[in-house]
Amino acid sequence: MATPQIDSYTFGRIVVDGQTYLRDLIIYPDRVAEHWRREEGHSLCPADVAEVVEARPNLLVIGRGVFNRLKVPTEMLTDLRTAGIEVIAEPTGRACETYNRLRGTRRVVAALHLSC
Repeated sequence: MATPQIDSYTFGRIVVDGQTYLRDLIIYPDRVAEHWRREEGHSLCPADVAEVVEARPNLLVIGRGVFNRLKVPTEMLTDLRTAGIEVIAEPTGRACETYNRLRGTRRVVAALHLSC
């Protein structure tokens, strides 16, 4: 399977490889995990990305929402970097562009909050 590509993104809607998704998701190098839910809603915690850490990407691109509402606590960034995972956290539109640009050059995972 080819690394998934984001075709388009607008508030609350993303198209990946021609498939439309209306909820937050995680894009792995070999699949899309639908309905990504976080334990604390708009604040990332270790359990929210445990499967990502197990997948051992070189880079995790976090889409923080259109208005940057998803918080990524400093301790989360430290934990991910300690696990050998570089992190880029930015508004989701930009995160989609970053993911598409880097997806073929390294092992990249994108965790994307699609709305606020």
